[in-house]
Amino acid sequence: QVQLVESGGGLVQAGGSPRLSCAASGSIFSILVIHWYRQASGKQRELVAAITGSGSANYADSVKGRFTIARDNAKNTVYLQMNSLKPEDTAVYYCRLVVGPGDYWGQGTQVTVSS
Repeated sequence: QVQLVESGGGLVQAGGSPRLSCAASGSIFSILVIHWYRQASGKQRELVAAITGSGSANYADSVKGRFTIARDNAKNTVYLQMNSLKPEDTAVYYCRLVVGPGDYWGQGTQVTVSS
């Protein structure tokens, strides 16, 4: 059973730079692709960024150049460094891990950006 726990959200001023963390259980974390998604109120959940086991990253166009995804396999943790936040970045942020038939999500962490 895989468990994902996000942290680091909160109320941030526009232009701020919080860092989200996603801590995972499990011994095969280092080889897995980890995703960050977000869901704003009244909108569909969208993919923000993903990182492979070797560290290759991809980003949504809306966050490219502002967000950075990184991982520390020794700590079973993936980070999402968010810079130059905008009010439209306000959402619940989730991490996701797919392994075999399992599709695991964290409980989410709220990020609210005030203008």
